[in-house]
Amino acid sequence: LNVLGCNVTVPYKSDVMESLVALDDIAEKIGAVNTLARVEGGYKGYNTDITGLLRALKSEGIVLENEEVIVLGAGGVGRAVAFMCAVNGASKVYLLNRTIEKAEHIAEEVNCKVGTQCVEAWRMEEYDKLPDKKYLVIQATSVGLFPKVDEVVLEDEAFYKRVKAGYDLIYTPWETKFMKLVKKQGGQAYNGLKMLLFQAVDAFELWNECKVPDKSAYKAYELLQQAVTKR
Repeated sequence: LNVLGCNVTVPYKSDVMESLVALDDIAEKIGAVNTLARVEGGYKGYNTDITGLLRALKSEGIVLENEEVIVLGAGGVGRAVAFMCAVNGASKVYLLNRTIEKAEHIAEEVNCKVGTQCVEAWRMEEYDKLPDKKYLVIQATSVGLFPKVDEVVLEDEAFYKRVKAGYDLIYTPWETKFMKLVKKQGGQAYNGLKMLLFQAVDAFELWNECKVPDKSAYKAYELLQQAVTKR
């Protein structure tokens, strides 16, 4: 069919890898791809979810290098986010999850593949035992996703006093309860709409071997924002 590429979603992000002729280094470490781009002999797999999130963070002035990060949730998304933080120079990544065994497995895997010891597994309710400082917090669960907009993975307002910037990967509703609690305690809060945009931009650039101008990307973001906020 001479298809330039395509996107892959759950539950096929890992299964499709065995059919590819090549893998981007980051996608191989993460063990999941969401974008396939045509190369000689077949398709190469990339993870633009993560490159898109990184571009979204940078667009807000958030730099991961030497940053201490709390990641909420040790599912597939939390695993990928932990990899992203480690690969991009975070000094410490605290992976919080209700099931500690799952977080421990991911922390061990990330540290081994990246060659670092920066990722630590913690129980969600033990956040108060972390060093008393301000953190970048990435909310990587589906808790709070529409229509269950009144839910949040951590209710305790004391936790949010430790958050200088909170990034919720959910983009609908426009302002999640997690974001509201971050703002209430004086932190900056962002949703996942820019990640959604930039993962698509990254995929488009790979398929067409081009660079999308920032002006065009942000025009698309404005249109997405209008669509989401009308819900």
